[in-house]
This record gives sequence, C-alpha cells and structure tokens, in this order.
Amino acid sequence: MGKLLGGKARYERALTEARARYNRATDSYQQRVQQRLSELNAARSAYDRRVAEEKRKVAEANAQLNQIRADFDAGRPEALEWFATKVLERSTYPPGFPKLFQVAYRPENRDLVVEFELPPQSVVPEVRAYKYVKARDTIDPIPRPQTEVKQRYAKLLADVALRTLHEIFTSTPRELVEAVVFNGRLNTVDQATGKKVRPHLLSVEAERAEFEDLVLADVNPVACLKRLNALVSPNPYDLEAIEPFITFDLKRFRFSEDMDVVSGLDSRRNLLKLSPTEFEHLVRELFVAMGAEAWTTIPSKDGGVDAVATSDNLFFGGVCLIQAKRWANLVGLEAVHALTGVMADHNATTGVLVTTSWFGRASEQFAQRNRITLINGAELKHLIKKHLNIDVIPGTTPPRNLRASDNKQTGRPGPTI
Repeated sequence: MGKLLGGKARYERALTEARARYNRATDSYQQRVQQRLSELNAARSAYDRRVAEEKRKVAEANAQLNQIRADFDAGRPEALEWFATKVLERSTYPPGFPKLFQVAYRPENRDLVVEFELPPQSVVPEVRAYKYVKARDTIDPIPRPQTEVKQRYAKLLADVALRTLHEIFTSTPRELVEAVVFNGRLNTVDQATGKKVRPHLLSVEAERAEFEDLVLADVNPVACLKRLNALVSPNPYDLEAIEPFITFDLKRFRFSEDMDVVSGLDSRRNLLKLSPTEFEHLVRELFVAMGAEAWTTIPSKDGGVDAVATSDNLFFGGVCLIQAKRWANLVGLEAVHALTGVMADHNATTGVLVTTSWFGRASEQFAQRNRITLINGAELKHLIKKHLNIDVIPGTTPPRNLRASDNKQTGRPGPTI
C-alpha cells in the first residue's frame, strides 16, 4: 500500500530536503559564527590598540607632568608660569568678564608678573532698580548715578586685583614666589580717536609676608590697594592710564639658560669682555640711537656719572644721568641709592642704571619711587639689537636659586670683570 500510494518516496524526499536545509542552515550558522569571531577579533585588536595608545598618552602626560613638577620644584620659569596659568584659568568670573591674561616668572627676583585683562565699564549695571508705576501700568528703570557707577567700577578693579594676588599666593610655595606683580589693563576704544587702546589702569606689587597678614574678608578693596602702595588710575572710568611697575616684555628680556655655556664659543660680542671705557661708549651710542643727545663724561672726573643724556621726549624728561655697571653679579640696592645722591647733586630729572647683570626686587621698587630706570643685561641686549643692530650677549646670567637675602640686600655690588 505504501508503494502504491507513494508515501515512502515522499518521506525520503522530505527527509533529503530537510537534511539539505539543515546542512545549509548549519553552514550559514558556521559562516556567521566565523564572521562574528572575525569581527570580535578585529574589535578586540582595535580595542587593544586604543588601550595601548591611551596608556601611551597617559604615560606621556604623566611623564610630562612629572617633569613639570620637577621643573616647578627647581624654580624653572616655564613650569611656574604653566602652573600659575592653570590656577588663573580655574577662576570663575561672571558673564561679560574677559578671561585673558599672561604670566611671567622672574627667578632672579622670585616674583610672578601677571598681565590681566580687566572687565569693561559696561559690566557695572547702569540701572539701580525698577519701579512699578500704577498710573501708567509700566515698570520704569531707576538709573544708577554716574558717581556710584564710577565708585563701583573702581571697587571692581580692586576686587579683581586682590583676588588674583590671593589665588597666586595661596597656590605657590613661599620659597619660590616671594612677591606678585599685578598689572591690569583694559582693551577698549578711545572715544576721541576711534582707535583701539589698552591703557593700564592698575598696577600693584605685593610682598607675600605683607599680603598674608591681610584679612581679606574684612578689608575695603580700594583702601587695601592703597595700603599696598598700588598705582591706580585716578579716573579708571575715564581710561586715565598709569605707568605699571613692570612692563610685560619679560619673556623677550629673559636671560638664556645656556648663555654661560656658549659664551666662549659665541661669535657675538661679549659685553663683559669690553673694557670699562668701551662699555660706557657703547651705552652712549645706544642712547644717541634712541633719540637723545648724549655724551660720555671724563672717567676721572665723572663724580659717579658715566654719561649724561638730554632730550625733550618723555623717556629722558630733560637731563638724565646714566651709570653703566659692567658687572657679573647682582647690582645691589646700594648702587641705586648712590645714583639718587648723584642726581640730587646735579639737579637731574631722571636717572638710568644700565648693567650687564641683574637687579633685585628691592632695587626695582626703590627705582620706581625715585624716577630711575633700571636696564638689566637681557634688556640691554634687546635694546642694542633694536637700536644699533648689533648682536651681543651680556656674558652673565642670574643664578637660578637666589636666596631671599640676595634680593633684599642693601649692598655689595658684584665684582667688576
């Protein structure tokens, strides 16, 4: 009956077809498994490569951070500037405040100089309050008096300066940062000329010991800056500029670390190898090139003056007495004191002390108060290149680890070479 009805044949065909489908399904499954394993292996390889790359980046970043830490502990300028920049970047200010600043570290003086972009006057609201007028069903603004606006703006600038000083002092060790110089300037447009200007409105040089003695939570910011002998624009709202303690060309004026190493092989003129007379004449030529009528005094009769310069421009401001110190070590405060005495004897308006070496912070502060311009070796190198087109090297560089007493000494100059 099975043969007659064909049931067995159909069964065999169905079985054969089922086995074929099973084999095809099995083959397809195996292919998918192999494809999945291949993709998994590729993904695992890519993941391993990414992990290795991330580990490499982390190791590189950690090595860089460790190097920065080592450089920071050693007092290297780039490391301290990097750290101070990170500290200031973390400061949170309201909308409308600029977040622009520059930082420079001077290891010979153990101070940080911060050039800070101040907020514009517009951040002070010109409206004091709002008043509802029932008769008109309106809300009218109550303007803030201009006197109050100016007072608030002056207080705001003082707040920004004190906050920046506080952030730097609390985040840096006292053995590396003994003082902070804050220069605040405003990026604006001169309404009289329509040109962009960047006047300095505030400059303060704070010693750590004096600043840490302040109770900042209770001080009046404006009075506090006055106590710190800050230079503050008498009319900051009217953009009346001041001359800052230190101008911010420090990176250009920085001594090169390898200067001592290559000085013997360098083809440039080494200022320390000039005779005293040659150095004085070079300084005279520099001042002439800068627009002054200058002449060198007779060495045996100079009365402590190496050169005299006169000019009508603001740099010299009349009669300017010049002393040139071709020294290899720190020019102490005693030398700056001596120049003020000579200026008084000659009724000079200003004085300039030029050296191949460097000055301490106490000398800079004293010079600022007594109409004296200090030009260190790195600045002198730049000025000679700019005005005389001569490449020179000062021949000396300040030691990296100066003690605090070196900066505050009142006395002994380094030996003349």
